[in-house]
Amino acid sequence: QVQLVESGGGLVQAGGSLRLSCAASGSILTFNSMGWYRQAPGKQRELVATIFSSGTTNYADSVKGRFTISKDNAKNIIDLQMNSLKPEDTAVYYCRMVGRYDFWGQGTQVTVSS
Repeated sequence: QVQLVESGGGLVQAGGSLRLSCAASGSILTFNSMGWYRQAPGKQRELVATIFSSGTTNYADSVKGRFTISKDNAKNIIDLQMNSLKPEDTAVYYCRMVGRYDFWGQGTQVTVSS
């Protein structure tokens, strides 16, 4: 069983930046894909960004050019650098890692004020 712990959420003004981190209790080399999802009140959870074991990345159109996902295999973490934040980015952000099994973090709140 792998545990994922997110950190770095908070309150920021529109145009500001936040950096989210997701720490895994085990090696992330066992995962094929790792990503960040978000869920706003009253909305479905949506994919924000994915990074594969190869290092290839994918982004939702709504965050392209503003968010950057990265991983550190040695530290067993993935990060999400979020710049030029908008009020519509407000949501609970979840980390997910998929390999033989599928693991989710508990979520971290990001609130962007206008």
